[in-house]
Amino acid sequence: MENRNLKLEAIKNWINDNKDIRAALITSSLVNPLAPIDDFSDLDIELVFEDSENYIQSKEWLFQFGDILNYYEEGIEGFDGKHAMRMVQYMDGVKVDFKIYSVEQFLAEVNSPILPEDWDIGYEILTDKDNLTSNLKPPTYQVSIIKKPSTEEFNKIVDDFWWDVTYIPKCLARGDLFYLKFMVEKIIRVEYLIPMIEWYVASQNHWDITTNKYGRLFKKYLSEQEWAQLEETFSGSDMIENKIACNKLLQVFNILAQKVATNLNYDYDQQKANSILNFVSTIHYK
Repeated sequence: MENRNLKLEAIKNWINDNKDIRAALITSSLVNPLAPIDDFSDLDIELVFEDSENYIQSKEWLFQFGDILNYYEEGIEGFDGKHAMRMVQYMDGVKVDFKIYSVEQFLAEVNSPILPEDWDIGYEILTDKDNLTSNLKPPTYQVSIIKKPSTEEFNKIVDDFWWDVTYIPKCLARGDLFYLKFMVEKIIRVEYLIPMIEWYVASQNHWDITTNKYGRLFKKYLSEQEWAQLEETFSGSDMIENKIACNKLLQVFNILAQKVATNLNYDYDQQKANSILNFVSTIHYK
């Protein structure tokens, strides 16, 4: 955290002394009261330039804040989008995402009818030399709050989950570890299980919470027993362990989907779920 604070102070001093910069913001987790922060939290800095060309085409200015391990850029060539990005990982462990606006682009965002999500999460004005932020709406922090699903949204997750899990026994029977991990970790867990867990914990908390990105705060809102059951859905490379973990994952999803459906007064096809649970559990594996 000390390294991050020192780097932030260096960036602030540079912003204040740089006549090309007309406004600057810090955004994201460090200024969001709902976000978990620690020593590894990034700095997200937005810079508004009168003439941004030199800062878009050159990366030399990034080195004044420390030795660079790696960097990545978006929207640099042509600079015809809403903004450009230079994301920098410094050797001291601090990552800084610099978002680069022209004055015109920045004002277009400021004057949009709805506050952009990046700002609604939270922002702090570091400097405003030309009163460019006078119409900037205050953040509501609501963009990260878990929203109650419609019947259609709930049914789609449920239907997609019970369809895609039928790939699991095929992978187990074939001993196909890579495709199994792809289906379970990239598709089933991320696209179906995580949203169902979010809906479950939100339904237990008046639909007024966030669990942050990809369930970072799940442990905070689940009981010890629920968290232990969720941990059992993970496994390594052994196929027997994978079969056990996959069965646990299906059971967890089924229980949570039942509870969410009950809380929302939605229908849930338990007969189909039971049939697929039985189908998956009876397939032999290599």
